[in-house]
Amino acid sequence: MTSTLPKIAWIGLGIMGSPMSENLIKAGYHVTGHTLEQEKLDRLTAAGGTAAGSIAEAVRDAEVVITMVPASPQVEAVAYGPDGILANARPGALLIDMSSITPQTSIDLAAAALDKNIRVLDAPVSGGEAGAAEAVLSIMVGGEQADFDAARPVFEALGKTVVLCGPHGSGQTVKAANQLIVAVNIQACAEAVVFLEKSGVDLRAALEVLGGGLAGSTVLARKKDNFLNRDFKPGFRIDLHHKDMGIVTDAARSVGAVLPVGAVVAQLVAALRAQGDGGLDHSALLRAVERLSGTQA
Repeated sequence: MTSTLPKIAWIGLGIMGSPMSENLIKAGYHVTGHTLEQEKLDRLTAAGGTAAGSIAEAVRDAEVVITMVPASPQVEAVAYGPDGILANARPGALLIDMSSITPQTSIDLAAAALDKNIRVLDAPVSGGEAGAAEAVLSIMVGGEQADFDAARPVFEALGKTVVLCGPHGSGQTVKAANQLIVAVNIQACAEAVVFLEKSGVDLRAALEVLGGGLAGSTVLARKKDNFLNRDFKPGFRIDLHHKDMGIVTDAARSVGAVLPVGAVVAQLVAALRAQGDGGLDHSALLRAVERLSGTQA
């Protein structure tokens, strides 16, 4: 059974990439991975994968290559050049970029890959570290229908909601919208938490009842304990959300969409990062509200 599944190369084994690659191994795929940190490679081999010393080695025999790296510069670094994916992958291979990058980077990558007879899908995800570990990610895809159909079994081993959103770059555009909604939602939750606590209300009880009404959201459900415990261990870092707010701001400007609340939240995310909190989870937007409200030292 396993031998009939395509061989997968996985580039980038970070907070999201490691659990996602492990879910593919559990689903029976042979996964060869490459990343810069040895401990991440050790984790992959402990899970049953194969570690590769270079991108070229990882992709050489792969039918599907998946990238999960922080931003556009890293995607370009692993894709292009003599040591990159396009120069070393097999003709006919399918490159699935699951990073969150600018839509234009995805469009340019698909065009460059076409010359090498390599098919491309942009397939960013939402759901954070928990969604990655539980294989319940939402996966928004840009590219050709036939390539999406071919990749669907792989996507279904990683996520629960898998949707082709349009041509190359469309997945990234939808991801940018996702990050806009998430950031504004977290900011609203953070402001509510500070308001509730300053009012002397039982915060745990308040968040429980709010979660059951129209104010309830996946953000509130996933981040409630972060707020209650002031636990900001990164599931999704402020640094990355800062990058994503830049993407949505630039993309919105290019199409003439006005995002007044998004612009304010983008600045609040930037402020938190400037204050040294870039490595914390994005639920740490609570810290910025507390500072503004005089409740944090």
